[in-house]
Amino acid sequence: MNDAAAVSALAALAHGDRLAAFRMLVRAGPGGMPSGEIAEALSIPPTRMSFHLTTLERAGLLRSWRDGRRILYAASYGHMRQLLAFLTEDCCSGNPEICGDLAPLPASCSAETCP
Repeated sequence: MNDAAAVSALAALAHGDRLAAFRMLVRAGPGGMPSGEIAEALSIPPTRMSFHLTTLERAGLLRSWRDGRRILYAASYGHMRQLLAFLTEDCCSGNPEICGDLAPLPASCSAETCP
């Protein structure tokens, strides 16, 4: 991934509705969800949701396909992994083990108190 692609992906995620939709689609798995269900679950008008989903798709974070009259969206896990790798590839002067496996911190930790 290059800088321009990373900036595009991060800019697409830098909106509350888009971030919520992306996270929902990551949880939904590769089968994705119809755009109408995403809009309903997030209480976002369908036309506005369509705009947000298109923004995420242009950034490479989502893929879409038609199923009859519905348009389904799913997270692009490969692109998500590329973005995470890009963000951590220079971790601690070439010591990526310090970044660990990017697993969530335990509930008893915060970013400031746990390594």
